[in-house]
Amino acid sequence: MVLKVFRWAPGARERMQTYWVPAKEGMTVLDALVDAQRRLDPTLAFRYACRVGMCGSCAMVINGRERWACRTVLKKLGTGTVAVRPLYHFPLIRDLVVDMAPFRDTMMAVGATFTPAASPAAFAAVGGDSPERRRIDPAIECIGCGMCVSACTMVAHDPRFPGPAALNRLFTLAADSRDAGHPGRDAVMLSEDALLRCHGQANCAAVCPMEISPTESILALRRRAVGRIFR
Repeated sequence: MVLKVFRWAPGARERMQTYWVPAKEGMTVLDALVDAQRRLDPTLAFRYACRVGMCGSCAMVINGRERWACRTVLKKLGTGTVAVRPLYHFPLIRDLVVDMAPFRDTMMAVGATFTPAASPAAFAAVGGDSPERRRIDPAIECIGCGMCVSACTMVAHDPRFPGPAALNRLFTLAADSRDAGHPGRDAVMLSEDALLRCHGQANCAAVCPMEISPTESILALRRRAVGRIFR
């Protein structure tokens, strides 16, 4: 199997480097990268952790589509050549490794973190079968791999756009009765660079390995925002 990998390091030029890796039954793209690194080129840099599709660390662009390398079986790609490059719209650190700090910074900037009440009267339980929980169930499994941000064309067009992951998180918080930060997020959601910027192409939903649709979350936030305006 031919593995073409994006290579870059500070002070060097971008290039695609070719490795020949013997494909085995059940082999994933991550397995191929590990083999190339250990057997052929120890300077090859990429990120991974769990190797079982839980952490999202190995997110990258494989044959033109955002995927987790550990979940992508070579045989299912249906081609003898596999091209791998880092996620789009993130600063490069080296080769396939991107800097996730802007992802975290955007989350913090738009208030996409839970804000507890100053002095809750009692522990607020949200049952798994409650209407509140059912509303946010399809959106709460995001693990922050960044693939939706890489696939979003609006992130590339408008650097002030928070991106699908942050807005999806805002949706889960907006529907959470325990959260005390709702008023502070209204200005963010009603700004011209947030909800209004999403064009509804659903590229984010198409690549999400957790089957989350940030597009649907954004539409729900729009309905909520309109309701607040006319209330």
